[in-house]
Amino acid sequence: MTQATGTAGTIRRTVGTVAAVLAATTLLAGCGTESEPAAAPQSSPSASPKDALLAAVPDGTEGAFRFSGKDASSTIDGRIDPAANAFELNMVMPPDDGVVVKMSFLVIKNQNWVKAKFSGRPGLPKFPDKWMKLDPTKLTDAASIPAYDGVDQGNTGPLIQAATEVEEKSPGQYVGFIDVSAGEAAKALEDGEAAALGEAGKKVPFTAVVGADKHLASLTLRIPAAGKTKAYDYVVKYTDYGSAPKITAPTGAAATKAPATAYELLNG
Repeated sequence: MTQATGTAGTIRRTVGTVAAVLAATTLLAGCGTESEPAAAPQSSPSASPKDALLAAVPDGTEGAFRFSGKDASSTIDGRIDPAANAFELNMVMPPDDGVVVKMSFLVIKNQNWVKAKFSGRPGLPKFPDKWMKLDPTKLTDAASIPAYDGVDQGNTGPLIQAATEVEEKSPGQYVGFIDVSAGEAAKALEDGEAAALGEAGKKVPFTAVVGADKHLASLTLRIPAAGKTKAYDYVVKYTDYGSAPKITAPTGAAATKAPATAYELLNG
């Protein structure tokens, strides 16, 4: 494809960042399985604060709902529809060499669609503002697109499970500390970040909110600075349990086949 001088490298670096986040950041692809967190205990009057908080994590019985999140490198939002084994994911990456990337993915079981918009420089590829259906046989790396692997896309279950202290300060308001230094909790951070945190990663402060419906509304970890990475908040929010629109496959004018340039970008 025709591009301005220097644009190709910029796009590949930016899309490479997107692919890395999709593969490694649990905000975009939960590190559990579809049954996560099936082993979470049910809330009861005698349940500990930690058990009560775990019981609030979505497990697929709540119907369709919305989610959003952010970490050190991206912000996301979308919908999850457990009955359809589906989710919609929208994400915006921070500018890279002036290029802004907005991407959306739609996953329904083993079917995948993508939207992409690049801005900030002349000569960037342009895609139709439609859901572009992807042919998995044309992708060289399955990790270049997200896959449905459970309803807890923010990995709140594994993170809360790694909590070493949990206190309910007032009804539905929780505080405490989480050990993100190892195990499934460490996978919630970007590659190498847990190791870089060192001892500080063993006691990361968090807050959580459970709504009146007994469902988890938000989880916020205050990740300390490590190396060149500044301190930031890892935030997951779940809303509209049972009332979010269900996810269906796009049809008609809303969809088209993905062009060759889409596979070129996703394949890096």
